[in-house]
Amino acid sequence: MTPGFLGFGVFLLLAVATFLLIRSMNGRIKHVQAPHEADLKQEEWERAQREKE
Repeated sequence: MTPGFLGFGVFLLLAVATFLLIRSMNGRIKHVQAPHEADLKQEEWERAQREKE
């Protein structure tokens, strides 16, 4: 016995859902703004200067 049309439909639905989720995730990741290393070092230096005072 083979999965038939129902099995193919479920597989196709899962493939489309996976594609849409990956596409959405990539779009959201592009909008994430991670701090640059230079900015982190500057903040650390400023914090050290404030602690010295």
